[in-house]
Amino acid sequence: MIELKAPEEIDRMAVTGQFVGELLAELAEVADVGVNLMDLEHHARRRIKERGAESSYWDYAPSFGRGPFRNVLCLSVNDAVLHGLPHDYRLRDGDLLSIDMAVAIDGWTADSALSVIVGTPAPADLKLIEATEVALDAAIAVARPGGRMGDISAAIGGVARDYGYRVNLEFGGHGIGRTMHESPHVNNDGRPGRGIRLEPGLTIALEPWLCASTDKIRFDKDGWTIRSADGSRTAHSEHTIAITEAGPRVLTAR
Repeated sequence: MIELKAPEEIDRMAVTGQFVGELLAELAEVADVGVNLMDLEHHARRRIKERGAESSYWDYAPSFGRGPFRNVLCLSVNDAVLHGLPHDYRLRDGDLLSIDMAVAIDGWTADSALSVIVGTPAPADLKLIEATEVALDAAIAVARPGGRMGDISAAIGGVARDYGYRVNLEFGGHGIGRTMHESPHVNNDGRPGRGIRLEPGLTIALEPWLCASTDKIRFDKDGWTIRSADGSRTAHSEHTIAITEAGPRVLTAR
């Protein structure tokens, strides 16, 4: 069931989204050569507690994964793209780091992700990150009343192909609001004019993610961390948005 949010409920989600956006930008600045992933995790835990927010990741236990998730961040490095477990690893020059987080404030949730290069960037990695960001912008641009979900999916997939990448459809965007994952699912590729009609009050997390040279993935033994099947670099960008009468509203803007 898809729940459409009232304008005042979207405003409350925007409060959460502002905090998520600000904290992600802060974490991107903290991430540097020599910084331990656990330092980022504990930084986020402290800031979430100070704000009186609740992590949507802590104790999350979906059908995949091994036991409940016991972190507030997903930190995915290099060939890891989704659900990376924070662990004892010091970032190295040239690492590609994706940071993903979702929290709730006063019962309303926002979810966002970004990818950054630590230290010296490789041109191929910058291109990969750019592709996810451009795909996200393209998806947001067509998230307007009267459109179809397929318009969003096609926008993401079209940008990916323009950049020369293939798209995996096993994980994508999702509805969000009172909980982190609500209906509907948002594929990262599709056909325009298909799928559910986009209506004011629909709140969704859009999250294009790409692997440099494959559309296949594999899971680590931890049951959580998802990597490119061929070991190539990966990137991930995400915003929570609301569809309003005036057009798309980005709730996690940084």
